[in-house]
Amino acid sequence: MTESIETDAGTARVTWHRAAQPRRVLALGHGAGGGIEARDLQALARALPAHGVSVALVEQPWRVAGKKVAPAPKTLDAGWRGLWPALERPGPPVIAGGRSAGARVACRTAAELGAAAVLALAFPLHPPGRPEKSRADELLGAGVPTLVVQGGKDPFGRPEEFPAGSFEIVEVPYGDHGFAVPKRADITQEQALESITDAVVKFAASLG
Repeated sequence: MTESIETDAGTARVTWHRAAQPRRVLALGHGAGGGIEARDLQALARALPAHGVSVALVEQPWRVAGKKVAPAPKTLDAGWRGLWPALERPGPPVIAGGRSAGARVACRTAAELGAAAVLALAFPLHPPGRPEKSRADELLGAGVPTLVVQGGKDPFGRPEEFPAGSFEIVEVPYGDHGFAVPKRADITQEQALESITDAVVKFAASLG
């Protein structure tokens, strides 16, 4: 089911993949360079409902409007805040999540919105080649249980670059920023995606 939601940043869209008896809702925002068709978002939408987690794939207003460039962070946050009541409406606690820029939005707003936890997929710790431009404060300030799933070769921040903090980090071996793995890797693309879904299922279950 897909629904349109009016926010202060424009019309957002949520595509639901519902569990039969949901214990959690996982809301997933997309990155600045793509939409909800991203391989990791689609893999989670397919896998998690069987584990009692409804998945809401969130399209930010700029994407719904057909624009090519993401707006400023405060506008992304406004869009996310505006659709949050629709994510809470089904009843179960909501895990705020997203990939790349969407992960940053989830981290920045989790505490104020009352998210049960945060899932940060491919968190952009810094721009490629610019480790001094760290965004670690957003991650460290989430204020709720947080899982980071990061590609081992992500140019926006490899797992070993992350600071110590009160979050869990799971590495996807060989994965780039989109969790693509090269054909020469000793894991397949399917196995890489399974490692993501397995980690998220375990994380969701750990929340009680």
